Amino acid sequence: MDGMTRRGALATAAALGLSAGTAWAQSGEVERWGLFEVVLKASADGNPFDVALTGVFTNGAATVRAPGFHDGDEIWRIRFSPPDTGEWRWTTESPLADLDGRSGRFTATAPSGGNHGPVSVAETYHFAHADGTPFRQIGTTSYGWTHQPEATRRRTLETLSGAPFNKIRMLVLPNGAVATNTPLSPFARTGTGETDWDPTRFEPAFFQRLDACVAALCDMGVQADVILFHPYDEASGLHAMPANLDARYVRYVVARLSAYRNVWWSMANEFDILKKSDEDWDRLFQVVRDADPHGRLRSIHNWRRLYDNGKPWVTHSSIQNGSAVLDDARAETYRSVWKKAVVFDEVCYEGSIDERWGKLTGPEMVRAFWHGLIGGTYVGHSECFPREGGTPGGFWLGEGGELRGESAPRLAFLKSIMEAGPTPGVDPIDKWWEQHLGGAPGRYYLRYFGDEAPAEWAVDLPRDELEGGERFRVDVIDTWNMTVEPHPGVFTVQRRADTKYYFHDPERPTVSLPGRPWMAVRVTRV
Repeated sequence: MDGMTRRGALATAAALGLSAGTAWAQSGEVERWGLFEVVLKASADGNPFDVALTGVFTNGAATVRAPGFHDGDEIWRIRFSPPDTGEWRWTTESPLADLDGRSGRFTATAPSGGNHGPVSVAETYHFAHADGTPFRQIGTTSYGWTHQPEATRRRTLETLSGAPFNKIRMLVLPNGAVATNTPLSPFARTGTGETDWDPTRFEPAFFQRLDACVAALCDMGVQADVILFHPYDEASGLHAMPANLDARYVRYVVARLSAYRNVWWSMANEFDILKKSDEDWDRLFQVVRDADPHGRLRSIHNWRRLYDNGKPWVTHSSIQNGSAVLDDARAETYRSVWKKAVVFDEVCYEGSIDERWGKLTGPEMVRAFWHGLIGGTYVGHSECFPREGGTPGGFWLGEGGELRGESAPRLAFLKSIMEAGPTPGVDPIDKWWEQHLGGAPGRYYLRYFGDEAPAEWAVDLPRDELEGGERFRVDVIDTWNMTVEPHPGVFTVQRRADTKYYFHDPERPTVSLPGRPWMAVRVTRV
């Protein structure tokens, strides 16, 4: 049976937020890091979701075993993302005779211009695509956008297309607190009650919609941070399945989604609210790791108590803590503890609701990102501006749609600053002292003043990687008004006469500042 790729008709449908279709172009080629799919047809006695199916893919140098899954009616699929170009051969393994021993081949071609490959951790604390392109995380959260009617999904994608966000956190399972969810269930319904569903049988239409949403994000270059569990569905009981069914569900989701190069795994939102032990989470992390042949990023999000992010199956830290980004020194501490990349995915949200977690001002939202950047970490955004007469959760955080806040354009500006900075990202400099500098010693320094409003700044650079005679230019950055003003002239530094720790230009020891908040300075070697 020939393989199939999601191109053409599916990409068009997905970009509009439509359900996944069957009009896939049959092809013997797929881009490196693209999605190749084997589609098989067979009938099975009993529960088809109990049928095991594996695709074995090899190019002669490497062999990858990818799990297959049942997708309704008599359809089974195996999805694979080739990590290298060249010819790949595949065979199938299954106890069901009609699915076993099928074979084929395809060619993985060079990636197109917008395809930089999946994201992984780079140099311990940062992220980069497989081709080496740095990934400067500017994330957002819209928990329930995939569960909304088609028109809302369409608006969400249109909003993202004009926004700076390159990662979105999103739930697999519906959030019962959002009144606008479509009635589609992740599991086969057995009745009309909240708990009338069969955890051993998945609802393919539900997951086909999720596929299409992830595919649409991939087309846009947006990472899908897929949240597998959450505590917001007590009425349905989805949050409280036994361990064996948790693992069954996780394996099904991983089989469907892991071949998309833009997928990240978040084990849970606010894991410490769910009635699972740390040992349960350890086990589920390993289920994901072992089921995913593509090795996508893995994290877990907390409420109050932190999971041990030092465990080997955690690739990076996903943290809820708004106070950690009130200055860069606090943010950096999380890096030092676990020696992993840190994303403060929840720091409270820009909005106007009564709850304390949803009423940051625009400047406060932007401030969190800048402090996180200087600390060598990354930050996440969301919004809580209800529509007039709106339903519970009727804002970006709950259901997507449109953005209404002030922070997004300022975060786009911040992203441009990040992209012009060191590779793969900014690291804290002289972090134990009062400098509050991030960058790359000897080459690049970034200082953010937050809500302070100084009239000048002493250009004192820590001694690391400096010998004297180095020349620097200074830019004054207004992070709110989104301007960059070069300071006239060049600074030639030498060791300060009164201390061995800092270098400065004795002829030009300070830079004038406008005396208003939300300013930054950038010092770049020339």
